[in-house]
Amino acid sequence: MWFSSAVFSSCISLKFSSKDNEEDGGLVVCLAIPGKIIELDKKKQNATVDYGSGTKRKANVSLVQVKLGDYVLVHAGFAIQVLDEKEAQETLALFREMLSLQDGDR
Repeated sequence: MWFSSAVFSSCISLKFSSKDNEEDGGLVVCLAIPGKIIELDKKKQNATVDYGSGTKRKANVSLVQVKLGDYVLVHAGFAIQVLDEKEAQETLALFREMLSLQDGDR
């Protein structure tokens, strides 16, 4: 099994497919990605989120109560949940592992 990833804003799409039939369309899944709030506007509506490895993006945080340094789960540009740091780091480690498997499977 292989998967390809494409990062758009804060959403990763994974396409799963069998090696025997790479043209079968597979399954595309969109995931929410954890990141750390490193800047927050005065109205606490938008933030700069650091996803690691130099990737930083703006996200709307109006749906959750956050402060600088909080970890949030971001989907389609919106923070949808506040996470504790341990949970965020574990999830990021899983994403890194999936991407390393992708690189080694080609």
